[in-house]
Amino acid sequence: MATNGTTDAFQNAGVGTIDLVVIVIYLICCLLCGLWATWRTQRGSVSGYFLAGRDMLWFAIGASLFSSNIGSGSFIGLAGTGAANGIAVASYELNGLFCLLLLAWLFVPVYISSGVYTLPEFLLKRFGGQRLQVYMAVLSLIIYVFTKISADMYAGAIFINQAVQWNIYVGVLVLLAITAIYTVSGGLKAVIYTDTLQTVIMVGGALVLMVLSFTKVGGIETLYEKYKYAIPDDVNGTCGIPTDEAFHLLRDVNAGDLPWPGNVFGITILSTWYFCSDQVLVQRSLAAKNMHHVKGGSIMAAYLKVLPLFTTVFPGMISRILFPNQIACVDPDICETVCGNREGCTNIAYPKLVIELMPVGLKGLMLASMMAALMSSLTSVFNSSSTIFTIDIWKRFRPKCSDAEMLVVGRVFVLALVIISIVWIPVLQASQGGQLFNYIQAVTGYFAPPVLSLYLLAILWPRCNEQGAFWGLMVGLLVGVIRMALDFGYGAPRCGEAEFRPDVISKIHFLHFTILLFVISLVATIVISLFTTPLDPDNIIRCTWWTRHDSHAERTLFPEEERRHKLAEIANEELRHKPVTGTYISRNLFFQLLKERNNHVKTLPKWRQWVYLVCGYEPPQIVDISDEEKKEAQKLLTSVHEHPKWKMFVNLNALVLMTFGIFLWGFFA
Repeated sequence: MATNGTTDAFQNAGVGTIDLVVIVIYLICCLLCGLWATWRTQRGSVSGYFLAGRDMLWFAIGASLFSSNIGSGSFIGLAGTGAANGIAVASYELNGLFCLLLLAWLFVPVYISSGVYTLPEFLLKRFGGQRLQVYMAVLSLIIYVFTKISADMYAGAIFINQAVQWNIYVGVLVLLAITAIYTVSGGLKAVIYTDTLQTVIMVGGALVLMVLSFTKVGGIETLYEKYKYAIPDDVNGTCGIPTDEAFHLLRDVNAGDLPWPGNVFGITILSTWYFCSDQVLVQRSLAAKNMHHVKGGSIMAAYLKVLPLFTTVFPGMISRILFPNQIACVDPDICETVCGNREGCTNIAYPKLVIELMPVGLKGLMLASMMAALMSSLTSVFNSSSTIFTIDIWKRFRPKCSDAEMLVVGRVFVLALVIISIVWIPVLQASQGGQLFNYIQAVTGYFAPPVLSLYLLAILWPRCNEQGAFWGLMVGLLVGVIRMALDFGYGAPRCGEAEFRPDVISKIHFLHFTILLFVISLVATIVISLFTTPLDPDNIIRCTWWTRHDSHAERTLFPEEERRHKLAEIANEELRHKPVTGTYISRNLFFQLLKERNNHVKTLPKWRQWVYLVCGYEPPQIVDISDEEKKEAQKLLTSVHEHPKWKMFVNLNALVLMTFGIFLWGFFA
């Protein structure tokens, strides 16, 4: 669909000079914001780069949680599935409201008290051994590549192609280049600050388009009346006819799209995994200044999670009303002509609204909003992936690596992910998937339930041991891979075609399978743990919900942890005699304990200065602190103490939010 020249492409898409100016200004502001955050980031420490020095405030945490979750895949997927089947897909967003509170009140206190940077690292501290940490790290990277990066790149490609008619490679390369610059150099702080800016742009643009959409269709009452008549001319039997349950969140148990047991329990499992045990989302909360900011950020993000039902799902349904022959096409040949996808064109519902409804100037704002969605989700995945790869995989094979090496490797790995994303573009262009959002959730459902069952037991059941955890994961992985192989092997019949799949696939909805897989993994982990040797209680101090406040108790390290600590001490001792030396400690935390002592730092070789400049690394200054001061620093770093006044304030806010969420569920159920 790309034209020969950029100018012709913009004219064909109805994009004027003002729109171009808006887009360029946005990209420049985004880049400047990222570079400014990069300059303010302590890039010479692991904590500064991967956890933003652990000094982020609640509004930045909340904005980053929301924008990292609502990427371009959500705009395209939610609106597309809404156009196809109604509002039930909004259950994912309304469920996320409660899961964000679960993250701040149940999971994050344990993660912080254990003093970890990544969730696979938490498994090492909780269970000992290495296989759980390595397996979870590899699994997380696989999930990121095949769901997060691929889905966002595909959605971004759809939007750029439909709305601007740019050559897909040119548009995506520009966005990737800008995001890579500040993600590589600035770390998590740069990502969080730019996420805050992008949240404002996304929410503002989405609200504008929502108002225009409802105005065009005649209001929400008209939407209720007209949606059931949004039928394409190529309708075939019941194909292309909207469901009678389009405006119900809870649907019949035999409903093909979202049956109520899968909606209530299956989506809860997927959402809890995503918000509470996925590195991308959890890493933002770990960067918070204290527990009050953790909870405040989750509350802010939870309130924002109410918006997609009104700003994305309803507009997707309106798009079907306004353009039924394009959005709801049934004939494969017509669909291929409209959007290049023989499976259906519901995924273009949101871009179609932007193209047709947005006036000059505001269209540029909406294009900037979609770019913001794509960039914020990509930066989040890039930063979290580099954190997991560096700490859980690279350090596993290079236990004596220095901070400098870890930070440079983390940045280089981001560049590798950018290359993978670019290589993936033609695969995404050739994809013949139907509804993008359901594809993402189905693939996630093959792998996520065993992981959630493990983290829940790790936090809440001290008796859970390493053997039970590992083999529970393996049982869940085997069952999930079998289902995935069957699903992709058989495919799915098109509307109107006879069912050819075995009952184990056709009669078990993917959300029902998610519930089944979660229960299987949970039971397997419990049974194996009960029949094997329990862990020493001293090994899991500060690693469970019940021991999170035991800051004065001395935790006994597992043998693998002791080995790593000894290697780290040897490496630090060796570094004292090298040009770049220093004790690894957060700058923010260090200033709370003592004044920095100005010791002599030798001049670096020119080649190393250039490498550090390109990678945005700042060699740490030498600090000389005692073992007692290090222990005090660690206590502050792992503290989950809350001031009674602010604790009551955030708890009351959480109650109000849950009440509002229950009301929405009841109103639309």
